[in-house]
Amino acid sequence: MTAAAADLHAARQRLIVAVDVADQAAAFAAAARLRGHVGMLKVGLELFVAEGPSVVARLRDAFPELEIFLDLKLHDIPNTMQGAIRSARRLGARFLTVHAGSGIDHLRACVDAAGDDLGILAVTVLTSQDAAACAEAGHTRAPAELVALRAACAREAGCAGIVCSGAEVARVREIAPGLQRVVPGVRPASADAGDQRRVVTPTQAIHDGATHLVVGRPILRAEDPAAAADAIVAEIAAAI
Repeated sequence: MTAAAADLHAARQRLIVAVDVADQAAAFAAAARLRGHVGMLKVGLELFVAEGPSVVARLRDAFPELEIFLDLKLHDIPNTMQGAIRSARRLGARFLTVHAGSGIDHLRACVDAAGDDLGILAVTVLTSQDAAACAEAGHTRAPAELVALRAACAREAGCAGIVCSGAEVARVREIAPGLQRVVPGVRPASADAGDQRRVVTPTQAIHDGATHLVVGRPILRAEDPAAAADAIVAEIAAAI
């Protein structure tokens, strides 16, 4: 492998595509188009609820080169979350998301249940929320302050990584330099922000410290999803 090819491969592993589709057929079609162009697929609530947990194992069996990021954003009492995480361990996903708002002990219980094979990612503040939305939800701190507090909790609890917007990832890198920093709400400069309020470009996210980028609609709704993914990978490679 040439140095240029190695750089593209490394960049490709950083790109996660959000497969927010209605059923397994659509998920398999997307995976077939994107294999060899991205490193990981994000399975979220829509697909998980429609098809059940086994869709994760089926995707892994059919497309072993694509890792799975199981984005369920679990948030419940520790005992209930631990049971769900122990079940999720059997599915073959690399990452599983939980909400970070319940503190260190809560997150540590999740990490303990996950063991060595499943990385727990702590979701700080959703990228669809801005300062006004946080205030409406009863928070007295700005999104950046909440993200910083929750990133510190995730670090102390031993989480594998943190999910935050690109607006906060530079600060998160300072707080938790050893953790994965997954940034959703990434949009190429020409793409519509949609329902995301705190968005960044791939170049900006990588420069600021993201280890992985999550991109959905700009790839899945493109006329040529593989080409759209390749363009983002090239941008990532140039920014690393």
